[in-house]
Amino acid sequence: MSAPSPWWAPPRHADRRAALLVRNRVTARLRLHFEEAGFVEVEAAALQVSPGNEAHLSAFATRAVGADGSERPLYLHTSPEFACKKLLAAGEPRLFSLARVFRNRERGPLHHPEFTMLEWYRAEEPYTATMADCADILALAAETAGATVLRWRGRESDPFAPFERLTLAEAFARHAGIDLLASIAEDGGTDREALAAAVAEAGLRVAPDDTWADLFSRVLVAKIEPHLGIGRPTLLCEYPASEAALARRKPGDPRVSERFELYACGVELANGFGELTDPAEQRRRFEAEMAEKERVYGERYPIDEDFLAALAIMPEASGVALGLDRLVMLATGAPRIEDVIWTPVAETGP
Repeated sequence: MSAPSPWWAPPRHADRRAALLVRNRVTARLRLHFEEAGFVEVEAAALQVSPGNEAHLSAFATRAVGADGSERPLYLHTSPEFACKKLLAAGEPRLFSLARVFRNRERGPLHHPEFTMLEWYRAEEPYTATMADCADILALAAETAGATVLRWRGRESDPFAPFERLTLAEAFARHAGIDLLASIAEDGGTDREALAAAVAEAGLRVAPDDTWADLFSRVLVAKIEPHLGIGRPTLLCEYPASEAALARRKPGDPRVSERFELYACGVELANGFGELTDPAEQRRRFEAEMAEKERVYGERYPIDEDFLAALAIMPEASGVALGLDRLVMLATGAPRIEDVIWTPVAETGP
């Protein structure tokens, strides 16, 4: 079987061009939408001292060489989040960024090593405000593309319909028959054995070295995500506190956090937080994530001390990271993310 033509081959480019032009129109319309809502566009430097501190995110590393020949490690960012939050600390009340971001070890129909992240932040506003933003953005993208529904590989989702809002506990009960909160203590601690028993009962594999987080992710991917955003978009919210990342815990229920993910056609489009502003708690989470990264991958990334210092003066805020390429992919019905990227990264390997 012959290899597919490169993206720049004229016939292939002609097939892709209509979707690429939709991408341009959606991007322009999003800029206008945020500017009309009082947001300022910011540009985050791609080179950072830390690419982020999530255990399963892999970064591209490089070295900065000074005029004296001295070297220091730098990374291409996996998200503009740290930079944007520093600008919140600096006093920007509403901001958005359309940033090229870089993630290693990721390539497939829904993943690309370089892609565009739309992030936006609202100071002094709850994360429910950013949920409403997500509804506006999906409708805007579909309208701009001339689409009545979002489509991906035979699945459809109505971007103009009211979103389904589902907690993780509700999703585990509905789609896997698992009482998720039964394995989470009042302080947010997790019971690996309790969840393992429930996962095995649900018919999924349980390995001896699986952590609670491993089991949680397995259920989410196998039993829950295929049902999300079918017919209408889904906001999957109230993630367990142990999966909060950079989100604060929900007031009144420390077992869960103010974190949500947006799905359409079974595809995750966005990740939103009521932002954590406690630098000591954020440091603890980063250190735990890097310990897990070292256990699994044998490496760790540095912690951005400047970010933690900014977090100490950052106002209460909410923010969302949304994959622009995936949004355009669904709005055009393209089967692969590379179909809506103007110049895809060359494949590696023999």
